[in-house]
Parts: sequence; C-alpha cells; structure tokens
Amino acid sequence: MLKIAIQMDPIQSVDVNADTTFDMALEAHSRGHGVLVYQPEGLQLNGNDVLARARAVEAIQRKQGDHVQLGAPVVTSLREVDVVLIRQDPPFDMAYITAAQMLERLVPDVLVLNDPRAIRDAPEKLFVTEFQDLTPPTLITSDLSAVREFRSVHNDVIIKPLYGNGGAGVFRMRPDDGNFNALLELFEQSFREPMIAQKFIPAVTKGDKRIILLDGEAVGAINRVPAAGETRSNMHVGGKAEPVEMNERDQEICDRIGPVLSQRRLVFAGIDVIGDYLTEINVTSPTGVQEVRRFGGADISALFWDWVEGQRDG
Repeated sequence: MLKIAIQMDPIQSVDVNADTTFDMALEAHSRGHGVLVYQPEGLQLNGNDVLARARAVEAIQRKQGDHVQLGAPVVTSLREVDVVLIRQDPPFDMAYITAAQMLERLVPDVLVLNDPRAIRDAPEKLFVTEFQDLTPPTLITSDLSAVREFRSVHNDVIIKPLYGNGGAGVFRMRPDDGNFNALLELFEQSFREPMIAQKFIPAVTKGDKRIILLDGEAVGAINRVPAAGETRSNMHVGGKAEPVEMNERDQEICDRIGPVLSQRRLVFAGIDVIGDYLTEINVTSPTGVQEVRRFGGADISALFWDWVEGQRDG
C-alpha cells in the first residue's frame, strides 16, 4: 500500500463527474492506498523538511455533495509519504513556483509527479515554443509595438495572458477590430508578465483536441468544440466534449514531444492540438480523464496508478 499526498484545490468543491484529480484520488483510494490532500498554502519548509497541513481521505465516492469525508488537519512531513501528486490549478505565479521549489527538496527520496523542477521550467505557453515547427506563428512579449507588427503580418490573431488558464482573458482580434489598441492597453495595465499573440487557426471551430500522455505515450483524446459564437473551447466556458480519434498528424506530434516529456519526468501531460498545430503543453493539472473514459476510451486514472505502482515496485 502506498501513502499518497495530493496537492490540489479544495476537494470539497470539485465536480465529481468532471474533475481529473478527484478521479485519480478515487482510484487510488479504491486500491487501498492511503490518500492525503492538502492545499499549496498549507506547505511549510522547516529547515530542510517539507511539511504540509494535510487531511486524510477517510471515504470517497462519486456522489456530488457527499463525495468525500476528511480527517482532521495534521501537519505531516512529506518525506514520510511515497508519492506527492501536484495537481492544483494555475495561475502559474510566484506562489506556484515557490511550492515547486519546496517540493524539489523531496526528490529523489519521494516520487513527486510531475517533477517539480520540470514544472517550474516548463510554463505551458512557453514550453510549447520549443517545438516551433509544430506550432502556429507565436509572439511572446510586453512590447506593444511588436504585438502591433505581429498583427499587421498575420491579421487575424489571438491575444491572451501568458500565465492564464481555463480560457480566461483570451481574445480574438480580427483585422477590422477597432478594440485592438484598447485591449493592448488593458493587458499592459493588468499584467506584469508578457502577453502571447498567436495566429488564429480557423480549424478551432471544429474543435480543440486534448490528447493525454502518460510517460510520453498517448493514452486518450477528446475533442472540445466551442459554443456557437465563441472562440474558446474550454468546457467550463461552454465548450462541449465529443469523442475523437487521433490522426497521423496527432501521432506525429506525440512522437516528437513524448520523449522530451518522459525525459523531463513530466509523466502526466495534456496537449492541445488545433487542426495541424500544437498550441499548448499542459503539465500542471491537465484534465479530460473522465471524458475520455465516458466516450469509451481508456481508464487513464487506472493506467496512471498502474504506472506509479510499477515505479515503486521497481
């Protein structure tokens, strides 16, 4: 039996029929593993010991509103657990980076997934630019004149915050959109970090494919189709999940990035593919596991814990 600590957003408020972290916790508990949950703000670095104010999962079931029973909070040394699973949602800010730096102290004595140093060094919208032949034209900058020049070249563009998530702050700027300069000024005032500008891919109207990789191998995919009149395909802003098969281009992309993910110990990742283009590599808290299974695909949570158990047995 493994002792597992999951760093996540509050489990009491998750959607049990959609949340990937809940699904992973449920599968681990069903196997008889001990599961603890804690929030990143409960982390402590005391000398060289990494502690967390954690609560034991005493019972867990797929019944919304009555889905989890937790023990009392106990300050626990994470050196006493077998596995730490990093699953809190972005924003990828200094708090996220600091938590990763704390968890680095546990490696290699504790299996920390994904590897905290690799997470820290692979911001999702920056990491993807290492594969420029797979991605659409992309600019990352705080220089507004550079963004204007990029738009003059590509005409129809997407503008979004570099460290945003879930479709927040994503805007499509068409060639005749008179709000472009006002939007740039808003971004300049609202974010200290650079923005990202990307050529708009018309194929997004047919969906944004989420492919999940386990240790560098594709294990499932879904298509997320934007709602009518919407550019964003994220499901919590109205996108609809539907079954999809991977094509040759998808496999080509996975074959290129898979070995890099595996080598960096980014064991559980989700990539986004629009048309022929790789647009994001999600390594913090990728989702889609329940949707893949719902459409007849693999039970990825089971495959994940099979992999972990194999690592610990080895």
